Parts: sequence; structure tokens; C-alpha cells
Amino acid sequence: MNLEELQKIVFGVIQQPLTASEEMRKRTPDGKSVKKIVESVIKPNDRLTSFERLEIYNRVYWFRLLSAIAEDFPGLCAILGQKTFYKAMEAYLTECPSESFTLRNLGSRLENWLERNPRYAGKKQRLALDMVRLEWADIEVFDSAELPRMTEEDLQRLGEDPIFHLQPYLRLLELDYPVDDMLLKVHEQEEQESDVASNVVLEREIHAPAKRIRAPRPKKTYLAVHRQENSNYFKNLEPDSFALLRALHAGKPLSAAIEESVSWSNQSVEHVTGQIHEWFSNWSSLGWFCK
Repeated sequence: MNLEELQKIVFGVIQQPLTASEEMRKRTPDGKSVKKIVESVIKPNDRLTSFERLEIYNRVYWFRLLSAIAEDFPGLCAILGQKTFYKAMEAYLTECPSESFTLRNLGSRLENWLERNPRYAGKKQRLALDMVRLEWADIEVFDSAELPRMTEEDLQRLGEDPIFHLQPYLRLLELDYPVDDMLLKVHEQEEQESDVASNVVLEREIHAPAKRIRAPRPKKTYLAVHRQENSNYFKNLEPDSFALLRALHAGKPLSAAIEESVSWSNQSVEHVTGQIHEWFSNWSSLGWFCK
């Protein structure tokens, strides 16, 4: 047996989710004895059996994954409740295991997975999906690239029907619920509880909010998630400005973006064109336009 074969066997066992009592499973999904598999590649020592030695890694592997994804999606945890959240995340990580060198990408497939598995959120499915979209956008915005900003001189040199380039970190979300307000409350609660035990690997319970936060009622929400000086912010937009910004983000020239804003928001051309100067002044001050 070479090193690659050994690694595949060991990782195949470690990847299996823990039992309800957080122990290593006795059998693989296809019914093979984990004890026999482990004994064929891991030697016991004077204190632990082969099974017990690998069980340590199995437990730490899952505690670390669940701890990391709980840190990234506290809003979803608040919606589902701690017990359901961890059950859902174990199912998600089993079906969609990490394929990246960094834990940052653990939740990259969560929205699509949750959409295919509505039983975990039940009647809160739309709310949960909105929260996942916002929390994943928050992750992407934090570490996406920032290009040199467009200056006033750059704006003056644009043609009559320019195409504007927006910062790679900017994310535009059309949501059914104002989950931005709820997520901010969750973060505030986390800050208030920052004096709890710091061992996040073994104490996964600390990521669930201690007090239940009331879920918001449905309300169409148009949101820009952006970054300023290494901090993320949520900016609410009106439907007409959102539609225009989304069209610009898609690479459409200004004239086409105005048409899309008018058509999508049911506002008049005069209203939209009358607001453009104010919108562009604000977006430019935030650094959303790049060269």
C-alpha cells in the first residue's frame, strides 16, 4: 500500500459523519466494518485501540467543519434553531464535502443544497434561502478584489452612452425578506456574548444565539452588499436604482440600463433620469465605479 492509498482509506473514514453521541460510526455507508478497515492501516498503542486513535481525528474533523460553518452562517442558525441547523449542516457537508484548501469555501454550495432539501427549513424556506444568500454574499464581499476607483476626471472622459465597470466585490441581492436587519441583530447578540468560552472547536453550541431573534415579516428588499475600509456594509436601494445598478453590473450601457430601470420599476423615464445624478454621486463616493 502506498501513501496515496493510505490517505484515501483514512480520509474516507474521517469524512463519515459522527453518531448522535458524537462517536465514530461502526460501519461505512455500504456496511463494511470500520474497525476492520482501521486496524488494517492504523496500529494501536499502549493506551488507545486503532479505532480510538482514528476516532479522535474523526471527531476533530467534524467539530472543526461545523464550527467553521456556524461562524459563517449564524443567521441561518438563528432561523433554523441550533438542533436543526447542525443536523442540516451535517447532511450538507456529507453530500457536499469540502473541495477547497480553505474553510472559507465551505458554504459555497449551501444555497443550492438547501433549495433541494426544503425539509430542514419547512415553512421558513424562503426566509432561510434569503439569509444564506446574504451571508454568502457577505463572505464574498469581504475578500473579493478591489480595483482602482474611477475618478471625476475618468467620468468626464466617458462617452455619451458609457458602460460603467463596478467593483468585483459589489453584490446585489433581490430578497423577499429584510434579512439584513435580522443578521445585524444576530451579530450584535454575538458581540454581547463574546465573553463565552473560546474553545470554538469543541464547544459548537456557542455559535447559536442565546436569545431567539424574531423572524422578519415578508418585505421585498433590494440590497447592495459592499465594502469600505475592510468592513462590510448593507445598503438598501429603491427598486428603480437597484434595477439600473443591476443592469450596469451586467455590462449594459447607460441607455439600456435606464430602459431596464423604467421597465422593471414602473417609474417614468423622467423620474429615473432625474435621479441619476444623485445616485451616481453617491455610488461614486462609495467607490463602486472602477477603471
